[in-house]
Amino acid sequence: MIHTQDDLARLIDQVGILPFFTNSVPGWSVEENIDPACWFTSLPGPWEWKGPLAAEKICVYGKFIRRKAAFISPRWFPDLANWRREGYAWDERVDDGLAPYHDRMLMDYLAAHPGVLSKYAKRECGFTKGYDTVLARLQMQTYVVTSDFQYDRAKDGAPYGWGNAVIDLADVWLGADFWAIRNDRTPEESFERMVAHLTRVMPGADEGKLRKELK
Repeated sequence: MIHTQDDLARLIDQVGILPFFTNSVPGWSVEENIDPACWFTSLPGPWEWKGPLAAEKICVYGKFIRRKAAFISPRWFPDLANWRREGYAWDERVDDGLAPYHDRMLMDYLAAHPGVLSKYAKRECGFTKGYDTVLARLQMQTYVVTSDFQYDRAKDGAPYGWGNAVIDLADVWLGADFWAIRNDRTPEESFERMVAHLTRVMPGADEGKLRKELK
């Protein structure tokens, strides 16, 4: 049971890939393992913890599981990236004509404006529609991460609301030292490695459903 931010950090480290919300795999989410006193109450909970955990690089945060939020351990993010990117660096994807125009536009903007509020990126790139789809696709492909959250402030200075997402290019945010841990596994080998790990730490989980959630 998760009672504190440290509890959540330990569970992310143990499981490696942890969706925020309930999904097709029973028990595989923050929602199902959080103390009810910390879920949609006045007490601090995962809504407040997700920003510090991401900002301190204790985990990688973004819409990584079926376009929904998930926490990824830094130890497992390279394998997820290898699988989701199909072995492509971003420039290679662009060169092969596999990156849609709006994806390229947002990626170019983030390269020039690291650590920008998502709502500013949307505005400055001129999106009138489709922004959430583009951002979710780039997060699913692991090229973009949510690196922090900034909160609106009341007159007394107290933060309020859900928080405004700060987004970054994954490769820049995590840095060269992080990516140096990558090896020569194929995307398929990375996928099987993730499945094997998750079935080991969650022995009762349905492997078929895990595979579907990771795709």
